[in-house]
Amino acid sequence: MSSRRQGAWIAGLAAIAVVVWALVPTYPNYDAYYSLVWGREILHGVTPSLTAYAAPTQHPAYVALSVVLTALLGSDADRALVLVGALSLVALVWAVLRTGRAVFGRWPGIVAALLTGSSFALLLYAARAYVDVPFLALVLWAAALEAERPRRGTAPMVLLAIAGLLRPEAWILAGAYWLWLVWPSRGGTRHVGLLALAVAAPLIWAATDAAVTGDPLHSLHATSTLADALGRERGLSHVPTSLVSFLSDVLRPPVFLAGLGGAVIVAARWRERPAAIHVPIALLAGGILTFVATGIAGLAILPRYLTVPAIALTLLAGYALAGWTGLQVGTATRRAWSRGVIALALLGAVFVVARVHVVARLTTELRFIRATHDDLAATLNDPRVQAARRCGPVTLPNYRLVPDTRWILDARREQVGARSATRHAHGVALFFTTRKSLRRFGFADGASVSTNAPDAGYSRLARHGMIVAYVSCPGAFRRGWTAYAPG
Repeated sequence: MSSRRQGAWIAGLAAIAVVVWALVPTYPNYDAYYSLVWGREILHGVTPSLTAYAAPTQHPAYVALSVVLTALLGSDADRALVLVGALSLVALVWAVLRTGRAVFGRWPGIVAALLTGSSFALLLYAARAYVDVPFLALVLWAAALEAERPRRGTAPMVLLAIAGLLRPEAWILAGAYWLWLVWPSRGGTRHVGLLALAVAAPLIWAATDAAVTGDPLHSLHATSTLADALGRERGLSHVPTSLVSFLSDVLRPPVFLAGLGGAVIVAARWRERPAAIHVPIALLAGGILTFVATGIAGLAILPRYLTVPAIALTLLAGYALAGWTGLQVGTATRRAWSRGVIALALLGAVFVVARVHVVARLTTELRFIRATHDDLAATLNDPRVQAARRCGPVTLPNYRLVPDTRWILDARREQVGARSATRHAHGVALFFTTRKSLRRFGFADGASVSTNAPDAGYSRLARHGMIVAYVSCPGAFRRGWTAYAPG
């Protein structure tokens, strides 16, 4: 595929992503909304509330991006952040294409890119503005540049340094890349500069934590504490089984098996290995090492922490499925390999048919995300609720929609709370009324079910869709909102 044709395809994909973003509105996830809230606080000259109840880990580059988007677009920055996620997925697909092509050849790269772009997990991550998608795009572009010209140095390291301000996995990759660059030589000033880039991200991250909270390791400590409070699975003993199950779930079983098959083929044909085979191997090993380190550190063990090795296995899956096209026509190896691919393709077809309902689940999830946001915005913007905010903070059953609420209201930390943390005698209390919304937002790990029932003294104020608002107001403020009160 020529560079011009490849550029046209990528431009087409980007245009499709923009159209889908415009026609199918979705909104950021919990972590991303907190980044937006922190970005707005910075613009207001307020110290970011990194220590708020159940606040997620901050990601310095995402917070900086949120500052820029909020300054430019105001309250529309949340939708803009989703657009960043959608375009980042396109950039990731392009990077996987170039990496696969540089390592294994044209068709393995194309197949790996198709497998990446069709991943429901990545599609959902992009639709919810997860930090993982731009992070992966940066890492895979660094991989593509290295695969196309081994030991390039500066450009891949810059990308890994930026990625390291999004997720800590890039720290290990940057360190490993520096060692790879230094290994065949005695070093020199260039390698000192690259080392400075490699360590820049963790130092900036720690400096940010220290400046805001006084603890340079706040992100590590807070993440561990939150995982413990929410009862999430963590610890080294859970790593082996979670490693296999999570990779299989993220990739889908046929792709996971194809990735393992690609690894076996690479090992069997080691003498004929591609010149840049170190790139997918480094991604796979670095990602697994980070996942193990997560278990050792006592952090929550989540599927999202395996996205880097998942992409590495996708590259190997592309090789397993299309690597035979690079062999000489008519050879026994090519015939055997292609027949094996046909068998695996049949298995994959059966899996797709059996899992076709996943497409419906994805569309249902996107509709639910939009409905939740629309109902929340309608409730919070209701004149009765706006007037009743004089009575006290807006509270939710738990932490799950606190940043969304703060963003919609442009509210300070003390103006929005979670009843699972503190019960308030007065204020506006929001509750969920449908089974799915209760399961998703009404209940949370470590929270009492009592947070889903109004306390004594609260009366019903307004309802919009799945959300109903109650209010309790001290006498001194009643005059300010009783004109809106029902009945």
